[in-house]
Amino acid sequence: MSEFRDRTTGEIKTKDQLRQDNRNMSMPQVWNEMTFDALNVDPVLRAPKPTEGIGQYQSVVRDGVVQDANNNWVEAWQIVDMFVDGEDGTKAEQEAEYQTRLDAEAAERNRNKRDNLIAATDWWASSDLTMSDEKKSYRQALRDITTHSNWPNLEDSDWPTEL
Repeated sequence: MSEFRDRTTGEIKTKDQLRQDNRNMSMPQVWNEMTFDALNVDPVLRAPKPTEGIGQYQSVVRDGVVQDANNNWVEAWQIVDMFVDGEDGTKAEQEAEYQTRLDAEAAERNRNKRDNLIAATDWWASSDLTMSDEKKSYRQALRDITTHSNWPNLEDSDWPTEL
């Protein structure tokens, strides 16, 4: 338990903040109900962040604490939009700019992966070797990966398999 809720003010504090605020009080190593009562606080228990119902341009942020069905104080979470209409443009414009940046990063990663896979097969083209049609097809498929329908957001199954 790293956070505590003040029973009087509702303020959330860490163990270090409580120690700082109560320098004249001897604190045990392990805090229990007696310690909580002496400091007039309740522990804040960890709660999992929501993982479902989150849209593409949304994120999960901490939103204080709430009491659960057992009257324990637990972390509260909220799903919020990443972008809003404002000085930086409309929500749609900001989402498009963000997606463009994500796509550019994915394209760069995938081009690097493609280049490394081709480089790993360059020895097949040595003058003293005859490259099979399968190997030629694999190398061509790697060069053509940028025309794949999922480009640049490829999945593992979108990549050609080496024979």
